[in-house]
Amino acid sequence: MAFIVVIPARYASTRLPGKPLLDIAGKPMLQHVYERALQSRASAVYIATDDERVREAVLAFTPNVCMTRDTHQSGTDRIQEVAAQLGLGEDEVIVNVQGDEPLIPPEAINQVAGSLAAYPDAGIASLYEAIVHDSEFRNPNIVKVVTDLQGYAHYFSRSPIPCHRDGAEQGVALGKRHIGIYAYRVSTLNKYVTWPQVPLELAEKLEQLRAMGHGVRIHMQESCVSMPGGVDTPEDLEAVRAYFRARA
Repeated sequence: MAFIVVIPARYASTRLPGKPLLDIAGKPMLQHVYERALQSRASAVYIATDDERVREAVLAFTPNVCMTRDTHQSGTDRIQEVAAQLGLGEDEVIVNVQGDEPLIPPEAINQVAGSLAAYPDAGIASLYEAIVHDSEFRNPNIVKVVTDLQGYAHYFSRSPIPCHRDGAEQGVALGKRHIGIYAYRVSTLNKYVTWPQVPLELAEKLEQLRAMGHGVRIHMQESCVSMPGGVDTPEDLEAVRAYFRARA
């Protein structure tokens, strides 16, 4: 199916100030994300930012940068502003690729767009991986998702879900780690930004719960490829730099 990729990129980061522009193998991290997205079947790739420093850096490798407001409550709100700036139609599809994913597999981008195409009653599609370790299952920084038999999300949480009555080990076996890549229909984005935040979204700090709270169906598929971790900490950054050094 036809789709575009939008990469939101904020300069501010508590643990890694200026994160999108941090150097990895001679390029800003954001450029690696952009180049990975170009390897997908997207018809175009754009970067969305509210920071002039990011915009200037992006213009060194692509003109496809959109300046957005600095008042957005979530990345989804920022994506909708880009859709409006580009004049996209209600039926068009945007894949949101996070700006701190320099190793994002292009296959995952294609998969999430294809999932949305295959399930026309879904307004959003995303991916998950099976959880294999109890430490992941209990980590509040790892978002879990519970789905029905057709793959539609029932709930996302930072808590270890599902809870297995007979013990944590059985719960881990059912656990699904949400991967933060989304495909949206523009019609869903246009509705999303008109809705107030919902209590579960505010409690969990998970923006997809706003969509679910207002009746949007989210279809989930298990990722067809192993998903490398993003860059959230100095340790993550050094691991990615080491990855590129080993392949130089």
